[in-house]
Amino acid sequence: MQNYIHLKSAGTLLALVLVAATAVAQKSKQVAGKENESYWVHVNARGKLEYATTPRGDRIMDFSYAGYKGGGVPLPEVKEVARVNPVAGDNTPNIQRAIDSVAKLPLTDGFRGAVVLAPGVFPCTQTIIIHSSGIVLRGSGTATTIRMTGAPHLAIRLEAPVQTKTAGGKVGITDAYIPSGSDRITVADAGAFSVGDLVMITKPITPEWVRFMGMDSLVRDGKKQTWITGELPVERTIKAINGNRIIVDVPLTDSYDAAFTIPGATVQKIMKTGGVQNAGLEYLEIDAPEQSVAISQGHHSAIRTRGLTDGWIRNVEIRNTVNSIGIGGKRITVTGLDIRHTVPTIGAAKPADLSADGAQLLFNRCTIQGDNVFFLATGARVSGPIVLLHCRFTGNGWIQPHQRWATGLLVDACEAPEGGIDFMNRGEMGSGHGWAIGWAVAWNCRAKSYLNQQPPGAYNWVIGSTGAKQQRAMPFNKAPLLREGVFDSQGIAVAPESLYLAQLQERMGQKTLKNIGY
Repeated sequence: MQNYIHLKSAGTLLALVLVAATAVAQKSKQVAGKENESYWVHVNARGKLEYATTPRGDRIMDFSYAGYKGGGVPLPEVKEVARVNPVAGDNTPNIQRAIDSVAKLPLTDGFRGAVVLAPGVFPCTQTIIIHSSGIVLRGSGTATTIRMTGAPHLAIRLEAPVQTKTAGGKVGITDAYIPSGSDRITVADAGAFSVGDLVMITKPITPEWVRFMGMDSLVRDGKKQTWITGELPVERTIKAINGNRIIVDVPLTDSYDAAFTIPGATVQKIMKTGGVQNAGLEYLEIDAPEQSVAISQGHHSAIRTRGLTDGWIRNVEIRNTVNSIGIGGKRITVTGLDIRHTVPTIGAAKPADLSADGAQLLFNRCTIQGDNVFFLATGARVSGPIVLLHCRFTGNGWIQPHQRWATGLLVDACEAPEGGIDFMNRGEMGSGHGWAIGWAVAWNCRAKSYLNQQPPGAYNWVIGSTGAKQQRAMPFNKAPLLREGVFDSQGIAVAPESLYLAQLQERMGQKTLKNIGY
């Protein structure tokens, strides 16, 4: 079947993929009548998770690698080494001096220590920056408030530049097709690699693939728009090598089809230095003045991370910031976050309260209350896994992957009773956002509506979820209606209650659930 498909034109290939998808979707609907069990993932008679695959071998991935240290690891309790009391006027310099002082301390088991903000209100007119590893900024619960004053700015940034160097040349991938959810890659010669190597797996973005995705004809206001060019890179660590077969530590969120990757996808060893490791924010409140603004206007934002590996945000309350949280980096947990808006933003372009721009991200037990917002959006070319777990979002907003082919999102046991969950083609919206997401799953969710669309050659799933189904054309078009993704057991919750927790328990054991508060 695969060899036959590869000999066909892109148009014929699209037709064959859609026929196969229809067969699988129909089978799913037939099995979906069985209460509390999904065709795509269910617990078998041996008590193990069993996965169905598409005709090409793709499956719902194991999302359990999302979170601090790769999932299932408790967030550390870091000892206090500096304390800051509030003062009149701008408190930014005092807080920054304390952080910079702790940055000079030696690392012990990966940590330097916590800078603790005493109870009280800390007016701040500038950004607080954590630029060194092993530092935690901790408040004294909701008794500690960072009050944003002065000109619009970002409250806190965890960021340091990362340098990436290649080590050796690129080695070609020889598989005709690697299904999404797989952790195995065959290369022309594995002799250059060793177990433990950090590698970059790169898929070229070819005109053939862009055309296959229907993204070669985006035009807005008479001007051609470019969906995506260049490459789709993803980092993984080699876990095992068997001949020329490489097994990586985290499953791949996307598929790799040799028919669309000429001159071919590659694997290359890389080395990374810099960045921030083992750093976090916890137990504090960030308040901004009410901002009923458009996102193009100046506004206060709360937290950004860039170059962060193994970090966390724990029990932070945020009030009235716009584009509140931006998470870039790897293996990061955001838990117990509460964002509230007393006024809505204005305009058709909406801000993202949670922006997911990294890999292995876990948003756990987060709450948002606000209107005219994206509760969660993904950035361009983001490769997960990214997990929203037991989150509740109220108001007129959307969980909506946002642009240019993110992959590997799980929305797990979440609620958006007045809003929507959209896995969609955004077409000419923005500057040509196009297909925003592939290989995404909504599992046992409750929302007002779902817009679940199926990209060519990929799948999106809504399973065990309650809410109205929508079907639409690409934005700005009246027709044709885009093909629906898979709906399985619509309106009837399935077992397990949480896919992420079930996958984590199966991979690492019951104790890991307790480690993360379950």
